[in-house]
Amino acid sequence: MTSLEEAETEETATCLHLTFYHPGQDEKMMFRCLNFCKREQVRADDTAKFGRDSNVCRYNLMDTRVSRIQFSLQFYRKLHTSECCFEIKNLSKKTKLTVNQTELGYLNKTDLPWKCIICFGDYQILAEIQEGESMDYFETHLHLAEAPILQERCLPCLPSLQPIPENGISPSFFLSQGKSPTEIDENEL
Repeated sequence: MTSLEEAETEETATCLHLTFYHPGQDEKMMFRCLNFCKREQVRADDTAKFGRDSNVCRYNLMDTRVSRIQFSLQFYRKLHTSECCFEIKNLSKKTKLTVNQTELGYLNKTDLPWKCIICFGDYQILAEIQEGESMDYFETHLHLAEAPILQERCLPCLPSLQPIPENGISPSFFLSQGKSPTEIDENEL
């Protein structure tokens, strides 16, 4: 037998990709303590905390407007399944946290969708979960966004424009002249 045949089967880890953005990130450098572009292993029973207290938080945001402990992420397995998920909990007494459109007050928690935007203050974090098999640990992979995440993601959320009829004349043209559009048969044209 070769050493490859005898080697243990390698497990893939669930990876939480987090992309950070703040409008003042270039001047204030609040992300200077984060390790970008390198995967980091976190034990499954550890809680990943984000905030400005480096003694308590694994991920430090260097900003006095950020709470000592802003929020935490807990890795867990759903009951009666092998599916692994993350739970996010707001640990800030002063700042509300939103996950997509769900607002979390102090000590409120919710499951993290597989892809979502986390916001508090001027911070925007795009969270994306990449599934894996390992139950012993998960990985985090941090990224820095150049542009606001909400602007990029909300383009489809813009109000739809009024449809333009085939004849190219907008209904607002008739309304501005005090007339209402009338329906005519194609054959009458």
